[in-house]
Amino acid sequence: MNEWLKNVLGKVRDLWSKWKPIQKVILIGIIAVVIVAIIAVANLSSKPTSVRLFNAAVTDQASLSKILDRISEENIQVSTSSDGIITVDNENTARKLRDILISENLVPSSIDPWASYYDRGWSTTDAEQNQKKKNIIQKQLQMHIETLDGIQMADVTLVLPDDKLFTADQNPVSGSVIIRTNPSSDFLQNRTKIKGLQDIVISAVEGLKAENLIISDSEGNQINDFAGMAESDRVDIISKQRMLIQKQEVQIRAKILKAFQKTYTEDRCRDMVVTVEMDMSEKKSDYTIYSPIVIKKDNPDTPYDDSEYRDTLPISQQTVTKEWQGTGYNPEGPSGVEGQTPPVYSDMSNVIGKSTETGVTQNNVINTTQTTENVSPKIDKVSVSVNLDGKWTKIKDPKTGNPVVADDGSLSRQYTPLTPEEISEAEKSIRGAIAYDRNRGDTVVVTNIAYDRDAEFEAEDKAYFAAIQRRNTIILIFIVIAVILVSFILFRMISKAIDKRRREREKRLLEERQRAAQQRLWDAQEDGMQVTMSVEETRRMELLENAVNMAKEHPEDVAMLIRTWLMEE
Repeated sequence: MNEWLKNVLGKVRDLWSKWKPIQKVILIGIIAVVIVAIIAVANLSSKPTSVRLFNAAVTDQASLSKILDRISEENIQVSTSSDGIITVDNENTARKLRDILISENLVPSSIDPWASYYDRGWSTTDAEQNQKKKNIIQKQLQMHIETLDGIQMADVTLVLPDDKLFTADQNPVSGSVIIRTNPSSDFLQNRTKIKGLQDIVISAVEGLKAENLIISDSEGNQINDFAGMAESDRVDIISKQRMLIQKQEVQIRAKILKAFQKTYTEDRCRDMVVTVEMDMSEKKSDYTIYSPIVIKKDNPDTPYDDSEYRDTLPISQQTVTKEWQGTGYNPEGPSGVEGQTPPVYSDMSNVIGKSTETGVTQNNVINTTQTTENVSPKIDKVSVSVNLDGKWTKIKDPKTGNPVVADDGSLSRQYTPLTPEEISEAEKSIRGAIAYDRNRGDTVVVTNIAYDRDAEFEAEDKAYFAAIQRRNTIILIFIVIAVILVSFILFRMISKAIDKRRREREKRLLEERQRAAQQRLWDAQEDGMQVTMSVEETRRMELLENAVNMAKEHPEDVAMLIRTWLMEE
């Protein structure tokens, strides 16, 4: 390998020495160009690619902020230039974001999200452009729809009619979309998603209206017929209204029942029935209230009402006074003609009169409150019914304190019903909890009906008598055990007494034998007889003496030994 490398290097040096300077310069230039090209390609390949979200810039700062906030919720990194151009990493991300922004109507009206598909060259005819636009829109719509969650496949067909001279002859733009969803998707049942898909298609096709767009599933059922879904919507609204009413009933029931069970215990207040009637219709009311003007408010520290009211308050006043004095004017017609004035007034024509007229105009104001409110929903009526049980008390014997047993073998009990005052207080408590209003027809019913407790009382009686039986059995067992213990103790005492007497008798017998033997020895010595004792007799005397000593020191052991000997004999 080294020889080959040396040969190659030698040939290169030979060639380099033979080349002319111009050839060397050309080689160095070629190598430099190749290196620069490699570096440029590496830089271009390492540079991250980016795709514009929209071809145009978003100049409205409010719209730009909303778009960026919505994109941040998807955890997608975007870049925004100073002039409002939004770029993302790849085309798939751009399609996904366009779908989201179009479905939620976040695209500014000044931007066409599909403008990049409508580029036209100088040599393109109108027919080619229209066909190209149609194909691109169909393809891009299909790709956009298939990127939505839950959609497995989509097929888009558009009809873009030629422009007519007269509007009456112009055919509308129409389209149809067939989608196939995933088995676990709720796309076909979710109206919001269907409405978003419809908005995407309408926004992508110029001139397309909702009534000319049909979106259907793979079975041919139209899913964007929102007018035909009115009945279904009505059923859904009724279901939601019922759920709202049930929620109100559950809340009221839980609140009151919990308080009553703490007061009367769960056993005496087991259940409660609450019925709520609500008006779900939307009502708009305008009304005006006229009230007196408050001059002085009521002082809460005083026990009486010291407020001061005034019906009206003058804001402007005008007084006009007119005075007149003289004979007045009594026309008598043209000169030379007798007047038509009645004689009564003719007689008073020279009488001087005086009149005074006074007029006062005063503008007053009052408190006026104009209210416009929309009421929905509204509680029309609340009905609450609850049953409270009385108290059951066991009757006990005053002498012994034990429960009294009835003739049928059960325990005697006494029922104490609720008093009218207690029922009234319970009704007041319920009225306060439901904000009772008599004008709307609220109803509160508290009954005192005793619960059926036969099974409960039977179980209590069985448990009581079983406890008494167990107690008597335990007492009897204790008595038997005590008798056995006493008998055992007496037996031990009698046995010890008998053993003691037997030991005393045996002791006396031994003493008598010993005295008899000693007496014989003394008698023999007194008679002068030569007494000769054999080895056996000597051994027997030693054993007898040892037995006597042992009996004195350990009487019980000796007694047991003697009993054993007697039993063997």
